Amino acid sequence: MSAQIRVDLASPVPPYEQIRSQVSALATAGVLSPGERLPTIRMLAADLGVAPGTVARAYKELEAEGTVTALRRRGTAIAQRAATPTSGPGSVPAEVGAAVGHLVSTAHRHGLPDALVLSLLADSLSRRRFDTRLEP
Repeated sequence: MSAQIRVDLASPVPPYEQIRSQVSALATAGVLSPGERLPTIRMLAADLGVAPGTVARAYKELEAEGTVTALRRRGTAIAQRAATPTSGPGSVPAEVGAAVGHLVSTAHRHGLPDALVLSLLADSLSRRRFDTRLEP
């Protein structure tokens, strides 16, 4: 799993947020299955070249959003429930889910790292918020 996560230290996005958003995206896309254990904090920190506190903060935020569950003395695992609702109020339309899946597949086919894809998506969302000429 840690091979799928990349941290760009030159990015303006803090490393803990890069880790959090990538794990969340992998869980939402179904790449990480419910119950699947994540690497230990120390192992992931060593793999990514960041401080253990950085990974701990990312894991803590993932737990707060319901994406992961801390298992006493057994590490951290992807939560049993889906991170993004698929039906009901506030649900994600199937078209949006399919578009995101297509984006991820296309980016991986072209060899783009997850951190870059997330950065591109964040930049696009940022531009949309400030561009009043675009439709709501």
